[in-house]
Amino acid sequence: MRPRTRVGDYLRLSAQRSPDVPCFVFPDGSEQTFAETNERVNRLADAMRRRGVEQGDRVAVVATDCGGYVEVLLACMKLGAVYVPLNNRLVDSELLTLLRRAEPRLLFVSGRYLATCRALLPQVASLTGLVDFDQSEGAEAYEALLASGDDVEPDVDVADDDVIGLAFTSGTTGLPKGVLQSQRMIKSLIITMSIDYEIQPGEFRYTASPTFHIAGQGMILMHIFRGFPTLLLPQFEPGEVLRWMRGGRLTGAFLVPTMISTLLDHPDAAAGGYDAMRSIIYGGAPMSPTLLRRAMETFGCGLINAFGAATEGGLQTVLGTADHRRALAGETHLLGSLGKPAFGVELRIVDELGRDVPRGETGEVVTRSDAVMNGYLEMPEETALAIRDGWFWGGDLARMDEEGYLYLAGRSKDMIIRGGENIYPIEIETVIAGHPGVAQVAVVGRPHDHWGEEVVAFVTAAPDAVVDVDALRARCRAQLAAFKVPADVVVVPEMPLNASGKILKRRLRERFPAPVGAEA
Repeated sequence: MRPRTRVGDYLRLSAQRSPDVPCFVFPDGSEQTFAETNERVNRLADAMRRRGVEQGDRVAVVATDCGGYVEVLLACMKLGAVYVPLNNRLVDSELLTLLRRAEPRLLFVSGRYLATCRALLPQVASLTGLVDFDQSEGAEAYEALLASGDDVEPDVDVADDDVIGLAFTSGTTGLPKGVLQSQRMIKSLIITMSIDYEIQPGEFRYTASPTFHIAGQGMILMHIFRGFPTLLLPQFEPGEVLRWMRGGRLTGAFLVPTMISTLLDHPDAAAGGYDAMRSIIYGGAPMSPTLLRRAMETFGCGLINAFGAATEGGLQTVLGTADHRRALAGETHLLGSLGKPAFGVELRIVDELGRDVPRGETGEVVTRSDAVMNGYLEMPEETALAIRDGWFWGGDLARMDEEGYLYLAGRSKDMIIRGGENIYPIEIETVIAGHPGVAQVAVVGRPHDHWGEEVVAFVTAAPDAVVDVDALRARCRAQLAAFKVPADVVVVPEMPLNASGKILKRRLRERFPAPVGAEA
């Protein structure tokens, strides 16, 4: 007998409580109930088991959001298999790197990625099958696979420390970091979201974070845990999202600031009709106070700021609706805050030796909770740096005021966040450095009103070489996902260096003005 409730049980329990309540609502308005979803997931799990997927095996997905995508994750959870959601915006070489690292047994794809993944299939020794959600001709159809299974509940004991998710922090030209996510981590994240996102009975919500992100997965799983519908749209499309927000039924959404900016600039945004909306949760990138005020005034609902290195450390801080109301009432400094520690999270601000810094001083954010990863796949040294005595060190720098509110000061690891996407400069630097005309390269983030940050590369020319900026950007486009391609490549005569010869990226960032509309 299984001694504990698994994450994979949440769907079954909600189907027992509310069998006729919609679990998924699709773009055309059609619905799939919790009972129907549970039956489909059981059939899929049984079909996958017959195809040789056992507890601990990995199953990868390269797709846009759809009901089948979520069903695959849920089936893996019931089987004790490890789901591997991959960023569908990566180029072929990046996908191949991640597939080889993940060693999945099955790969599920959307039709638009079928040709790419079919070409990669012979190069990934672990793969035994490719399944297409969109029923493309000549491919194994998802619905046919699902229909081959029986509606039986898998009885697999999944321990809390068992890994159920493998998420890659980036697709790099070097060795990517694979984050080992345990059942304990996902359970803790779901409960924290349910509490700190102020979820109420009778919700119907949408998450614009794609399912390959932990934010997208976590939101949908939390909806299933609480037993209310999720609106599933293939990708973020502002007109469609506004139509649902103004349709009198949707009660909330998770959006990154770039998306909020896009919605506010849409001609239909000012027409009103957001009476059913209870809250918008935002996170994943910096958001200016000016944009926050516009959102609060236009949508007229509560706002919640969620912050955290969620892939590795879960939700870390939350600025709730009451905090936003305080800000509107005159305490405007709170609009620049990340909020206070999330439910179940112990948070400290420390120096490089792990000593607590005084209130008001900047240090690194470290947290301890059940939502911390098990570690990085086959990277023990990196794991030891990230998790020290149970504390997660994510590289974010911040200060805490006397009330306990956190204010972000930067990122010690120089990660760039563009429109909610995490970008690691080393990926881009490696590609650019491979060009024979480049001597040195440094990639940094430049503030941007819409994207939060955009990528800028600084380069110096090799001796007797002339740097072709267009050629460098074309090289990046050929080897990297589009969101990682530098918006600008700046040729400089020399790099600012410290005494050890290391490039001082902060000096490069000092060349950039603050984004328009940003306030202290």
